[in-house]
Amino acid sequence: MPAITASMVAELRAKTDAPMMECKKALTEADGDMVRAEEILRVKLGNKAGKAAARITAEGVISASVSGTTGALIEINCETDFVSKNDAFLAFAKACAELVASSNPADVAALSGLPLSMESFGPTVEDVRKGLIGKIGENMTIRRFKRYAGGGKLASYLHGSRIGVVVEFDGDDVAAKDAAMHIAAMKPAALSSAEVPAELVEKERKIATEKAAESGKPADIVSKMVEGSVQKFLKEVSLLDQVFVKAADGKQTVGAYLKSTNTTAKGFTLYVVGEGIEKKQDDFAAEVAAQVAAASKAQ
Repeated sequence: MPAITASMVAELRAKTDAPMMECKKALTEADGDMVRAEEILRVKLGNKAGKAAARITAEGVISASVSGTTGALIEINCETDFVSKNDAFLAFAKACAELVASSNPADVAALSGLPLSMESFGPTVEDVRKGLIGKIGENMTIRRFKRYAGGGKLASYLHGSRIGVVVEFDGDDVAAKDAAMHIAAMKPAALSSAEVPAELVEKERKIATEKAAESGKPADIVSKMVEGSVQKFLKEVSLLDQVFVKAADGKQTVGAYLKSTNTTAKGFTLYVVGEGIEKKQDDFAAEVAAQVAAASKAQ
């Protein structure tokens, strides 16, 4: 079994908010497998670990461009929070969002080849990106984008520069904006339970099965417990089934709210800066040790 290091324990604790000893036990049980250790903590500690595991470490911005039924949402990453507030970097992100909306590039490579001039750099998006890297002194990348065109009305919402939402809808503009703000706050995984990605459902079913098995109850009861947990999970991550954040009674779902305003949500895109990206964590102690060792060899 691989050695469970302090840095591994610290990494798991940062992801889950679980007590340090619980993290160490989970890593030991999982033979050092970080993903498996997270699942073990979910079983033992419930949703607390899963919520904290969504914390994002990469930096950058989300930018949007919407005009009528055409719009785009884009994520552009950088190395530090400091650069994510740089005016030139923000202007570059805005320009890229507008280009996606107006020019319909097939992918990031196609977007990079589109014409753009700013900050005396150009004539393409890629040339501007490289120029800004040289000027600012930090790497930056265009990570992903989503374009909408002609399928319905669009509502967008940016929570600062780190969370962005575009909702495609028919109906009331105010209701759609409310839905976009709700999405930014509650981060649903899909529009409806039927659209929740299969891999998320299976992961939750696996966790629920392990947790239910620890109850020691008969197999038929365990089966019902698992199904109940999965159904609860689907409601928690499906936009239309979530309780609307502005519900006066604390019970009205987003679906019910939209229906009351004669509004239909056709789809949405939610981007959170750095979601799914593991930011490199420098081990200061290891770095110092390496420098000392190098200095010793040089003597």
